[in-house]
Amino acid sequence: MVENLKSQVVTKGVQRTPNRAMLRAVGFGDEDFNKPIVGIANGYSTITPCNMGLDELAKRAQAGLKKAGAMPQVFGTITVSDGISMGTEGMKYSLVSREVIADAIETACNGQSMDGVLAIGGCDKNMPGAMMAIARMNIPAIFVYGGTIKPGNYNGQDLTVVSAFEAVGQYSAGKISNEELLAVERNACPGAGSCGGMFTANTMSSVFEAMGMSLPYSSTMAAEDGEKAESTEKSAMVLTEAIRKQILPSQILTRKAFDNALAVIMAVGGSTNAVLHLLAIAHSMGVQLFLDDVETMRQRVPVLCDLKPSGKYVTVNLHQAGGIPQVMKMLLVNDLLHGDALTISGQSIAEVLKNIPDTPPANQAVIRTWDNPLYKEGHLAILKGNLATEGAVAKISGVKNPKITGSARVFESEEDCLAAILAGKIQAGDVLVIRYEGPKGGPGMREMLAPTAAIIGAGLGDSVGLITDGRFSGGTYGMVVGHVAPEAAVGGTIALVQEGDSITIDAKEKLLQLNVSEAELATRRQTWQPPKPRYTKGVLAKYAKLVSSSSVGAVTDLMVDS
Repeated sequence: MVENLKSQVVTKGVQRTPNRAMLRAVGFGDEDFNKPIVGIANGYSTITPCNMGLDELAKRAQAGLKKAGAMPQVFGTITVSDGISMGTEGMKYSLVSREVIADAIETACNGQSMDGVLAIGGCDKNMPGAMMAIARMNIPAIFVYGGTIKPGNYNGQDLTVVSAFEAVGQYSAGKISNEELLAVERNACPGAGSCGGMFTANTMSSVFEAMGMSLPYSSTMAAEDGEKAESTEKSAMVLTEAIRKQILPSQILTRKAFDNALAVIMAVGGSTNAVLHLLAIAHSMGVQLFLDDVETMRQRVPVLCDLKPSGKYVTVNLHQAGGIPQVMKMLLVNDLLHGDALTISGQSIAEVLKNIPDTPPANQAVIRTWDNPLYKEGHLAILKGNLATEGAVAKISGVKNPKITGSARVFESEEDCLAAILAGKIQAGDVLVIRYEGPKGGPGMREMLAPTAAIIGAGLGDSVGLITDGRFSGGTYGMVVGHVAPEAAVGGTIALVQEGDSITIDAKEKLLQLNVSEAELATRRQTWQPPKPRYTKGVLAKYAKLVSSSSVGAVTDLMVDS
């Protein structure tokens, strides 16, 4: 029998015991058994431009780990491209992939007794999936973002993938020709990297930098620029030192770190999905975080960055203007950041930001000065009312009319709603209701970029409201409310809405209200029946059975805890 020798690195009080014979076959020599074994969770795939450059970063991470005296072990994990699956049944697997990624990384690292993990991701769910696993395992870890895509260009205008979705609405409304539509599609995504605006991927990468789990400036680097590979190698070396010092995620992912994350999300105008993901990561870490905490932070933090989807600029412009460190320093000097929060380097946030100027550069317009913000308060509002007793999330930046009361147009799926918009059947003043698209009902809580982009493209963004128990893309903006909870599939009030009912969306009062009497709602509730499961086997069936409400992050292990 081959002798099992214990690793000299102790994590969580458990000594690691790798089998020497097996490890020799993958490249270990005698001297390597005394080195920390570090997993590289590699999200590389050619499914999406977000992840197509990750394999080269994994190689640089390997080089950095070896240089720092660690032994890397590379393993793969999955991704689902939201941009490609958007508007299809495949989109139901997107949020599910967050759980699969978390489970896969946890399984590989704990199954192989790894002493630390460097996770590399690109597309939206790579980030929260990896961080949920990191929080569960509580071994030294660092996240490396694959980088943002550079903007496309057509007729002198910067393009992102959202431009293609909005062009569909413009074409359907007769505002552009088929040739122009095709030109936008051909030019929107010029190469490797994740969606270019402050959409979900760039929001979550910014969040991880703000929380101290990624290196400074790394969250806004372009995928195709050389500094991204250099930052990856440096990340590997920082992680190795963290393993030696036993700097654990539980020391970094504290409530202070989540507060810092929320502050940065508001300041950069980040995605609604960040709320869902932060709740899930907090659950994995055992940190108390609630929807009401999001609303509290919104009232304190201004939107400082003029970024797409509702603004002018893309993430590479933010990087050139000083990146997340510049935004964080402005928050710090205005007492909106916990400077004593720890980072993976062992430094505090205040120490990391010590040499960053208090004010942004004067020769740029991406980051506003503190006394001239884009909006005086944050852009992600938590709405409640009889339509969302647990809460709902609205992105209110760029909205000209913060209140709308209109007649409900009810759709049982995203496809039905999109068809009505493209057919010109939606009028100003309508409030669209897309239901049974929640975590259980979808299942999978699909994003609604196709209908929201079509609304914008048709010129109805300021006059039509939309509510859903599904999600929105980070590229969505307008008078739209998602994450409505309780969802329709479990009997939430959204299931009781009828065509023509009056609905009020009031961003200022944080109200989402169905203007129907309680007596009438009680009568409707008596006749409501839960729908039959759309899937009875496979991953979607398992997910629908296990998933919790979006108001607590749509996690799948809540039942295990209770």
